[in-house]
Amino acid sequence: MYAITIPEPGGPEALVWDEVPDPVPADGEVLVEVAASAVNRADLLQRQGLYDPPPGASPYPGLECSGRVVALGPGVSGWAVGDEVCALLGGGGYAQKVAVPAGQLLPVPADLDVRQAAALPEVTCTVWSNVFMVAHLRPGETLLVHGGSSGIGTMAIQLAKAVGARVAVTAGSKEKLDFCAELGADILINYREQDFVEEIKQATDGTGADVILDNMGAKYLDRNVRALAANGRLAIIGMQGGIKGELNIATLLNKRAAISATSLRARPLGEKAAIVAAVREHVWPLIGSGHVRPIVDRELPMSDAAEGHRVLEASGHIGKVLLVNS
Repeated sequence: MYAITIPEPGGPEALVWDEVPDPVPADGEVLVEVAASAVNRADLLQRQGLYDPPPGASPYPGLECSGRVVALGPGVSGWAVGDEVCALLGGGGYAQKVAVPAGQLLPVPADLDVRQAAALPEVTCTVWSNVFMVAHLRPGETLLVHGGSSGIGTMAIQLAKAVGARVAVTAGSKEKLDFCAELGADILINYREQDFVEEIKQATDGTGADVILDNMGAKYLDRNVRALAANGRLAIIGMQGGIKGELNIATLLNKRAAISATSLRARPLGEKAAIVAAVREHVWPLIGSGHVRPIVDRELPMSDAAEGHRVLEASGHIGKVLLVNS
């Protein structure tokens, strides 16, 4: 088969479409013929040599995929050859085939194109695990989403609205904010022109956000805490703004607030399977009913993964960028 390899870390040109050995499904795994994968920020870090795959995972980039089951490893039940699936991966999505633990598979939702389903696993699992399983967003509460027009952001808006929450978003252009509004976002903040702490306070009559989903890390840490409501919960899922920041613990104590920080890729298989099962139970019916949908900016050939990385680095996209096998 062919896969995107990284002979040497570097820029997008470091991604090489090359012939590699076919994966063999181990005990408890299935082999998926990949229809599409999606570009995630973690892939950019891996390309730069800054984010190695977890032990035992495929060395190729790609944290999610969609496709068809072509073989079952020993001990697998509940899936059959020919099933259309999408999957959360530790790596290997940028390829023609990938071996996946059976607990990380999801069926392609009815009436959804198999390629479009590649936009779902990473965002649904990230949002559901952080916003609902960890931060426990409830109906009537306010969620602030940084990067509202990203793949994560567009899914967070839809899921939060589906459970009856109020949603605030930050984004860097009117076009992106307008799209967030179309998805249901209630409070629109241009982070290039506005102070999100002041805007969220004003929009909530001084209360603040009950839950904040943050992809920036250090750069926003102090402001995120100031933007929280009493008993607020800050969920950090990214480090685009750095890894070290100062925290005013007195503010955190006074608000009785909590901070969590999680990643999906390095979690044990059992934890990933539990998140995938929760997503299938709670999110898949919303997709099936049309209340939630994947947002795809564009599709590119898998062999042109370098262009996908350039698009993500330029940050001009809305939703997900897919890489598809012909």
